[in-house]
Amino acid sequence: QVQLVESGGNLVQPGGSLRLSCLASGRWFSINTMGWYRQAPGKERELVALISSGGSTTYADSVKGRFTISREGAKNRVNLQMNSLKPEDTAVYYCNYRAESSVYWGQGTQVTVSS
Repeated sequence: QVQLVESGGNLVQPGGSLRLSCLASGRWFSINTMGWYRQAPGKERELVALISSGGSTTYADSVKGRFTISREGAKNRVNLQMNSLKPEDTAVYYCNYRAESSVYWGQGTQVTVSS
């Protein structure tokens, strides 16, 4: 089993910045992908950004140029730096870890962009 604990969600004004962090613990796979998804009220969960254990990244078109995903330490922590936030970025953000045939989710952290 893999446990994921997210932090960093908050209320921020449009144009502001937030940094989300997710720490993975438990069983570890040397080849894995970690990332962030989000779900706004009444909408399906969608991909935000992914980063592989080798450092390859993927971003949703809606966040390219504004969000940056990174890994640190023993690579079991993934961060999402979010700049130039917009009201449409408001959602619950979920950390995701996948390796081999297993997928794990964090409990989610709320990001609200509002004046």
